[in-house]
Amino acid sequence: MTASSVRPVSEREARQVAEAAREQVWHKPSFAKELFLGRFRLDLIHPHPAPAPDDVRRGEKFLEKLREFCETRVDAARIEREAKIPDETVQGLKEIGALGMKIDPKYGGAGLTQVYYNKALALAGSVSPAIGALLSAHQSIGVPQPLKLFGTQEQKDTFLPRCARTDISAFLLTEPDVGSDPARLATTAVPDGDDYILDGVKLWTTNGVVADLLVVMARVPASEGHKGGITAFVVETASEGVTVEHRNAFMGLRGLENGVTRFHRVRVPAANRIGPEGAGLKIALTTLNTGRLSLPAMCAGAGKWCLKIAREWSAAREQWGKPIARHEAVGAKISFIAATTFALEAVIDLASQMADEDRNDIRIEAALAKLYGSEMAWRMADELVQIRGGRGFETAASLAARGERAVPAEQMLRDLRINRIFEGSTEIMHLLIAREAVDAHLSVAGDLIDPDKSLSDKGRAAAKAGGFYARWLPGLVTGPGQLPRAYAEFRPPGHRDLSPHLRYVERSARKLARSTFYAMSRWQGRMETKQGFLGRIVDIGAELFAMSAACVRAEMLRTTGDHGVEAYQLADVFCRQARIRAEELFERLWTNTDDLDRKVVSGVLAGSYSWLEDGVLDPSGDGPWIADATPGPATKDNVHRRIRPCA
Repeated sequence: MTASSVRPVSEREARQVAEAAREQVWHKPSFAKELFLGRFRLDLIHPHPAPAPDDVRRGEKFLEKLREFCETRVDAARIEREAKIPDETVQGLKEIGALGMKIDPKYGGAGLTQVYYNKALALAGSVSPAIGALLSAHQSIGVPQPLKLFGTQEQKDTFLPRCARTDISAFLLTEPDVGSDPARLATTAVPDGDDYILDGVKLWTTNGVVADLLVVMARVPASEGHKGGITAFVVETASEGVTVEHRNAFMGLRGLENGVTRFHRVRVPAANRIGPEGAGLKIALTTLNTGRLSLPAMCAGAGKWCLKIAREWSAAREQWGKPIARHEAVGAKISFIAATTFALEAVIDLASQMADEDRNDIRIEAALAKLYGSEMAWRMADELVQIRGGRGFETAASLAARGERAVPAEQMLRDLRINRIFEGSTEIMHLLIAREAVDAHLSVAGDLIDPDKSLSDKGRAAAKAGGFYARWLPGLVTGPGQLPRAYAEFRPPGHRDLSPHLRYVERSARKLARSTFYAMSRWQGRMETKQGFLGRIVDIGAELFAMSAACVRAEMLRTTGDHGVEAYQLADVFCRQARIRAEELFERLWTNTDDLDRKVVSGVLAGSYSWLEDGVLDPSGDGPWIADATPGPATKDNVHRRIRPCA
């Protein structure tokens, strides 16, 4: 099957597949879900949840061990230079238990909480983002996490001890012609007795080049005794018919072991199937609910590093008689980096602690953390390059060669760029979060805008919606945000006053909900096509969530006596910056060029503006836009690299 001959799927069918994989029910409260509904439930996040003392002791002990390893046994410049993580480095990570940070001690793991797992990733990723990616892909979306959530006891006993100490794992979903649209998944797993026969090609298999175990998503055809559907399997990389055909190279994360993997008549025991047939996408999405937190954790770590370099460089570098930090144009960038780093750490620590306590449903919070973290970290790294000037554009190796400090600012910018695409691009995250944000509306009024529903169905939906909105809409008129003394505990003596920011969040949450309701009333069934509007709705929610997290973290630090005054200062500055961004987004909900943009796009696709391309040459090579993914035997050498113990 060539990439171009993948089974065509209608837009409606693609949505149905994605919708079926969603968690349909909310069993626990969600701060972010309530926020999008116009209800500012500060009680769900304040006081800030705290880890148990035993978790802290275990986590700090592991961080101490990891820090010593990273300081003495990781050569980040070598990883960048050779575009791979040396075997001895990976072996060392195995020896200190870094592969099993999230795995229960009864299986040989360290048993870290989500909070400390994220701190460990931020630490390792600050030394080498490639190492952070290796550890994250293995534990956040690789074999350990789906088995923890959905595996049988036999599967846990078989695979988790291996994952904790010796075996690297990878997650394989994407295909050459299938990205965020799994309805078109072409890899198949055909039942054959007690086994499945796996055929297909997977692209961008992070860790796949060095992995020992794979989580593979494949389509099981429906047949007698088999429900079929997209299904998850644990596959041994050493199985006959598994070939890593290519190791991909990227603009950043040069040490990333990411490749193209072909499966040709690979026999997979039915005992290696995770969950029932057809549950693969649900397993993947549920795994990502907390798995997504690893990426913003490393983004927060990147922000910390950017702040350190910005502080040290801008104090040492002088222009026009004073350090460049004292020039307002540069100082504003430093302030943005400091305030945003504080907020990112607040978001990730809050969401992670909520995940550890398991009291709240954090699917939206985790998605917002990924979206916000990846976008803001990229902006901070870009500002750092600007602060460094020509030195920011120069490589660390070149700086060192001419006698200056080897600061890899340009590498950080390149390495962070993928985070806006990894684990759901910004555009896909907008749609995913928007779907969750309007879930309450669709659950009561969805049938009203569904063209396939009968008049009687629409009548029942109208009655149901009428009751819901009669209760919900009045609550959007007034709230605590209009009371001058609301949230008074956030204005302690001797500190900045954060209560106005929380009142702003409360008022803005109601405004956001009203805007969403108005848009649904206006566009109804066409709402899903208004991706620009939905993206702005989500971005406003992200700013409000970050503001809330920053204020709650500042108060927590104040009450524990840990830099409380400074934390309040950073939270205040961040909230003021975030409010400006949020107000601009509110304005752009209704004043934008979305309709005009669609017309221009139609013209571009029709070739109406091809004359604008005159006067340049295209240096691109020959070849198809999408590689051939026809199932069959491998025709290329296997470039899989086994990590072997050092002599």
